Amino acid sequence: MRHIRVAVEPHPYDVLIEAGLVRRAGNTLHRLFGAQRRCFVITVPRVQKLWGAPLKKSLTDAGMPTAFLTMGEGERHKTLTTVEKLCAELVRLGGDRGAVVIAFGGGVVGDVAGLTASLYMRGVDFVQIPTTLLAQVDASVGGKTGVNLKAGKNLVGTFHQPRIVLIDPKLLDSLAKREFKAGLYEAVKCGVIGDVALFNLLDLHAKAVLAHDEDLLTQVIASSVKLKAAVVSADEKESGLRRILNFGHTIGHALESETEYGHFIHGEAVAWGMIAATHIARAQGILEPQVAERIVRVTRSLGPLPAVTVTPAKIVKRLLADKKTVEGSVHFVLPKEIGKVDIVPDVPAALATSAVEELRRLSRS
Repeated sequence: MRHIRVAVEPHPYDVLIEAGLVRRAGNTLHRLFGAQRRCFVITVPRVQKLWGAPLKKSLTDAGMPTAFLTMGEGERHKTLTTVEKLCAELVRLGGDRGAVVIAFGGGVVGDVAGLTASLYMRGVDFVQIPTTLLAQVDASVGGKTGVNLKAGKNLVGTFHQPRIVLIDPKLLDSLAKREFKAGLYEAVKCGVIGDVALFNLLDLHAKAVLAHDEDLLTQVIASSVKLKAAVVSADEKESGLRRILNFGHTIGHALESETEYGHFIHGEAVAWGMIAATHIARAQGILEPQVAERIVRVTRSLGPLPAVTVTPAKIVKRLLADKKTVEGSVHFVLPKEIGKVDIVPDVPAALATSAVEELRRLSRS
């Protein structure tokens, strides 16, 4: 079993990674919380159908009464309305301040369940059991919760750290190929911002990872989590270092918002955002052309991305509403080399426009 510590104070927690872990979740949570704590699993119908039975059996066998709450699937259901409905359901089911909310799904479920846990009864215990690769390598670690507004992505949220994160790579066996690849783009992000070995692994062994090679996949997940854990431990609430995790997210979030969350999976939008940020870094002379070409090549080697057809003007307008904009200045995370990035303020609108035009051009190639 891989065991990674997220050293946030005052409540550090563990990330456990092992195949088959979901079937042993009850014993793990019993050791953490004790018996008779009521568990409320927030998930989507598809995940409940595939994996709900073994999780529920594991929890109830460990003496932890369990109820499932379902929500709609996808970014369109990542709203305050969904949070309100889940809170009302918790009341109906008798959830009290001793409730344990378990997020059992992808990044959307984790964000919504985390926000629900942070608000219900002014905060109850929260556990992450991510079922998508994107959530396993990124979204389940770090305590960010949030929902979207029409004006943009993740504009309402809290920091609410989980008590533990249980990652079972076997859950990925039932994951759609497109969803799987979307998670790998987040792993590429981790490689670019701070893990040269991870980036090289994805460069050299992309085909094997895409084929679910168990050892390589576990290594990709563990390396990504280890990097994020180190960053979050140093900067829990994104006042400095943690902002590097936004590599690819500035234009990526704008693409998602402008297409109303129906055209891109989050990881796909981040992939285009990384390519855009790489274009800007090369244009500003802070990234060597051959390194820029390598980042783009490795990102695109994981498979075709949905086309970018939105106009640059609309994306630039979205950037100004992004929560990463400070006092009207758009901040970009830009690569300097593989494993090293800088946070750059005041990127000219013309460069952002040029980057989106480049995405449109690559979409046609």
